[in-house]
Amino acid sequence: MPFPTYAVSTELDAVNQILSSVGQAPVTTLDLQNPEVSIVLNTLREVNRQVQSEGWIFNTERDYTLAPDETTKEIFYPTNMLQIDANVHQHKSDYDLVRRNGKVYDRLNHTYEFENNICADITWFFDFTDIPPAIQNYITARAARMCAVKMIGDDTLYQLLTEQEGMTRAAALEYECSQGDYSMFGFRDGVNYYNSYQPFKALSR
Repeated sequence: MPFPTYAVSTELDAVNQILSSVGQAPVTTLDLQNPEVSIVLNTLREVNRQVQSEGWIFNTERDYTLAPDETTKEIFYPTNMLQIDANVHQHKSDYDLVRRNGKVYDRLNHTYEFENNICADITWFFDFTDIPPAIQNYITARAARMCAVKMIGDDTLYQLLTEQEGMTRAAALEYECSQGDYSMFGFRDGVNYYNSYQPFKALSR
């Protein structure tokens, strides 16, 4: 069975494309009382988070300012933040930031409290409708392969969907490279910069 190729833009579009890929009829609403819709939608959302956690040009920001609360000196960890890291060009090795108890925690200094603003490199989580089409297609194809395993278990269909996933992954990476304007000298907010080899970084691993 060939994998459908029409465009997706909403979760309902993606769910119907996945249902079609495993030989099921499309639906008009995302009714979670329907077991098939529930499986497909939950898988789609799981894959959406997994893919976005990789960090793409559309959902990452460098040198993003986080301000501590004036009273507690703590920084609330946004619910749509997937990853955080102190910006190395602003803070060098001053902080080691992680999420803990719904707040930003500094593992290096063992504290939740920050006296000054923090400049961080952040990976955000966005709703499916806010994701570029190339990434939507990749997420949908990857979710379809997983749903085929859960719902059908047909080896031939699994192989076809795996090939489709590979094609959409390649298209997503092409989008990433085109939008990112990366170069061998690195990239930082539209400005090329060169980081020379520093032996201590290799040794510290």
